[in-house]
Amino acid sequence: MKKSLFLIVLLIVGMDGYSQMTGGFGGRGRAAREINRIPHNNSEPSEKELAERERKMEERKAEYINNFLTTLEADDFQKEIIKQYLSSYYDEKLKLYKIQYERSFDREKAIENLNNTHFKELEELISKNDMIKLKELITGDFDEKEVEKEKKKKKKKKKKKKRKKKNEDEEDKKEKIDE
Repeated sequence: MKKSLFLIVLLIVGMDGYSQMTGGFGGRGRAAREINRIPHNNSEPSEKELAERERKMEERKAEYINNFLTTLEADDFQKEIIKQYLSSYYDEKLKLYKIQYERSFDREKAIENLNNTHFKELEELISKNDMIKLKELITGDFDEKEVEKEKKKKKKKKKKKKRKKKNEDEEDKKEKIDE
């Protein structure tokens, strides 16, 4: 008797929940309407928003290039030249993406041409290892997260050395005071 009463109450509660979700049997209830709801935002971004987006993209590009430059073996002068080449490369690539092509094959061909010709002059100025790394960057094989991990490790080592040196200096001062 208790089991049958429990099952009846459970069935009534379940049906009530189902009817609230669907708006009755077969209807479109609140939950069904919310699932299919599409936000309507027809406003174009303002000039300020576009300028902010452009600024953030430039900052991110500079950060990405600087992270890549830390992996190279070149001297500062060569790194500055590489930085300029990479910046102009990404600007040209962005222009190619903004151009309307009849076929995507034409865009791919233009990007491939850019990849093959943009860094030709640079091959004479930098080492082969750096050129290989540059080609990896162009093809998308550069792992920026790995570089950031290495930077963090170096910072930790520097902090550790500073703390160790500071502790040693403090111990030396204590020894001098004790003497």
